[in-house]
Amino acid sequence: MANNDALKIHDLRPAPGAKTAKTRVGRGEGSKGKTAGRGTKGTKARYQVPHGFEGGQTPMHMRLPKLRGFKNPAKVTFQVVNLDKLSALFPEGGDVTVADLVAKGAVRPKQPVKVLGTGEITVAINITADKFSGSALEKIAAAGGSATEA
Repeated sequence: MANNDALKIHDLRPAPGAKTAKTRVGRGEGSKGKTAGRGTKGTKARYQVPHGFEGGQTPMHMRLPKLRGFKNPAKVTFQVVNLDKLSALFPEGGDVTVADLVAKGAVRPKQPVKVLGTGEITVAINITADKFSGSALEKIAAAGGSATEA
């Protein structure tokens, strides 16, 4: 026997007052017409406050200083290799070039390399690089190696 009084999904309706239509403002005098609930005149009655407006306080973009100086387009940025890294990568010493440093993953290719004097070096290394610091030159020479600028 089929029950004809069974509740079906298409018979369900939302409770009265649960679904209220969105109020369309500014569409006639009967319902929030004319000023559309914004009151009369003033900044808030108009479209909206300007972008970056902070209520009369000096805005952030005017409080921050301007970017000064200039960017030097001819600036050369060197990749840095220190002596302690060289002695770790080449413990037996010998001839070292930028290509050897690239192969070991110490520097990137196609960028100038500068050798700095941080750390100690005990083996004789004959290194060719783009630039050397004064302390690096002294320590390499003291260890019996040589430094050549390419």
